[in-house]
Amino acid sequence: MCGRYASSRRPEDLLDEFDIVESRIQDALEADYNVAPTKEVYAVVERPPSKESAEPPERQLRVLTWGLVPSWAKEPSIGNRMINARMETVAEKPAYKRAFAKRRCLLPADGYFEWYPTEALTAAGKPRKQPFFIRPQDHGVLAMAGLYEIWRDPDRTEDDPDRFRWTCTIITTQAEDSVGHIHDRMPLMVERDRWAAWLDPRVGGDTDLLVPAAPGRLEAFPVSTLVSNVRNNGPELVEPLPLEETPS
Repeated sequence: MCGRYASSRRPEDLLDEFDIVESRIQDALEADYNVAPTKEVYAVVERPPSKESAEPPERQLRVLTWGLVPSWAKEPSIGNRMINARMETVAEKPAYKRAFAKRRCLLPADGYFEWYPTEALTAAGKPRKQPFFIRPQDHGVLAMAGLYEIWRDPDRTEDDPDRFRWTCTIITTQAEDSVGHIHDRMPLMVERDRWAAWLDPRVGGDTDLLVPAAPGRLEAFPVSTLVSNVRNNGPELVEPLPLEETPS
């Protein structure tokens, strides 16, 4: 599962990083070191200029809401439960298969968080969970595989600019050995040479697209438990704990 991540890059940095043709960002998002479900996030998508156009899709940077709402949903609260899609079933499940066929995206991140149960106990007698931050060893961008949907709000009029809700989910896969001891799932990372095929809506939902990145490129370290509270934010959340503060 991926339930939190960090995203601090500016839109202009992402435009260069992902060779984006068009920015659809009206107001830049603040750097967020504690991205949680239902928050707005940056996403890289490819969209055709128009339905009638024969031109190739344009690579765009957009703001989406984390928590996918399928186009057939009766109301949007379903998105609160659809923050992750398993790689093993994404091409089959009704909630995801249409998006997997035509609406794949990349969700840029600095890294993501997972929690590992320790031997220490809480006041309630449960194992105390230590958060870890997991990021690329080279500190480059982590391009997480995602899906997006466009949900039409039936309660809004045709001329309402907010009648369409753009939402997304993160695809997860089995964690590689270097981080699997922390959690058995991780985001599916898309390597740079596969970005074009992944994003191209003209490429159908072929399961050959679901290729985990090469292992051994991530590093993980314990961070402050402040990240466990979604109200906390700031670069200190991704700073490694001094060794003497690391729980056993």
